[in-house]
Amino acid sequence: MFKLLRENIRIALGSIKTQLLRTILTVLIIAIGITALVCILTVVAALENTVSTDFASMGANTFNINQYPFEMQRHGGGEREVINPIISYPEAVGFKEKYQFPLTQTSLSFTAVSNAEVKFESKKTDPEISVLGVDENFMVNSGLETTAGHNFTSFDIKNNTATCIVGSDFLKDLLKDVNPIGKTISIRGAKFKVIGVLKEKGSTFGNSQDLRVLLPIQVARSLFTAPNINYTLSVMVNKKEVLDAALDHANSAMRRIRKLSPIQEDNFGVSRSDDLINKILNITQYLGISAWVIGIITIFGSSIALMNIMLVSVTERTREIGVRKALGAKKSTIAVQFFIETIVIGQLGGLLGILIGISAGYGIASLLSFAFVIPWSAITAAFITTFIVAVISGSYPAMKAAQLDPIEALRYE
Repeated sequence: MFKLLRENIRIALGSIKTQLLRTILTVLIIAIGITALVCILTVVAALENTVSTDFASMGANTFNINQYPFEMQRHGGGEREVINPIISYPEAVGFKEKYQFPLTQTSLSFTAVSNAEVKFESKKTDPEISVLGVDENFMVNSGLETTAGHNFTSFDIKNNTATCIVGSDFLKDLLKDVNPIGKTISIRGAKFKVIGVLKEKGSTFGNSQDLRVLLPIQVARSLFTAPNINYTLSVMVNKKEVLDAALDHANSAMRRIRKLSPIQEDNFGVSRSDDLINKILNITQYLGISAWVIGIITIFGSSIALMNIMLVSVTERTREIGVRKALGAKKSTIAVQFFIETIVIGQLGGLLGILIGISAGYGIASLLSFAFVIPWSAITAAFITTFIVAVISGSYPAMKAAQLDPIEALRYE
């Protein structure tokens, strides 16, 4: 059985060599469909990996209180958007003081500016640095770590010390080739001593997470005064079992601070970190469906082209089929020969499409600053798809070849 299979593969490869140009064109047609499928699935896999990595660092037991929920609330069938009030500093501080649920810790933060310029000695950065005002719990709740130095202490926050924690990109430029701990940097004329360097986080959707400076919250508020500053509250629950209860308690506490009546809807948003992951990943499912639709349409054309080339091959090799039957070849042997030939062409097209698709997907993922990951699901899907295409496209030509009458085949010119 194995010897017969090997012989059929040898004959199939020999036939492919005799019709090299036509085979190459057919392989390319199949490869185009597989490329479209694999490329999109590769980008989707990179996007999912990026989102999961970015949000997983926050921990599944974290939730945030923001001005709006993750999904914008609308009334009247989407005709009018609800405008929620910002979370003011007194509200944020009031929540942090009153919310004393067991096994939780609350963090208060805000983005002071996103285009600051930072100076060190005679050097300065481009005006693209984000400055955040934070408390001592911000780093823990946000899943941030330091590679040098340490986090803010309660003393730093309560006494408004002139200290800061910088992102890892500062070591590549402004603080290059020096020990950053203890060095003094300048922001808007104010001087701060570096007490920590954040672990590298990379970019999210093209925005660098390593070009930022953390300051004690009161210091940031005094340095960057602006109307209507919107604050963010983050709560980490130490035990997942009490997460739902902690979230409900936080929602009730915020409603009391906002003095909402029982019939009024929430005018703020409470979002769990794992909910954000799931909602974003649900969106990527539509991209995956789009990939399959595009791929199937293209592969449908490929299957027609593959079936056509095999029918032409059967017609051109009619006398060869007649000779093989006259020498005792069974119908199943003839059918298997053409069937294997179809599968070989299909798998060659699939392999080429996978290589091109992964390369194109890697290029797109790199341009979008997504964390590339080998798309094993896309590779498996491509191999299965090309096999199915080969089976469908090769069945009829193989049956037609097997059913040829040997006498009529020998007469064929």
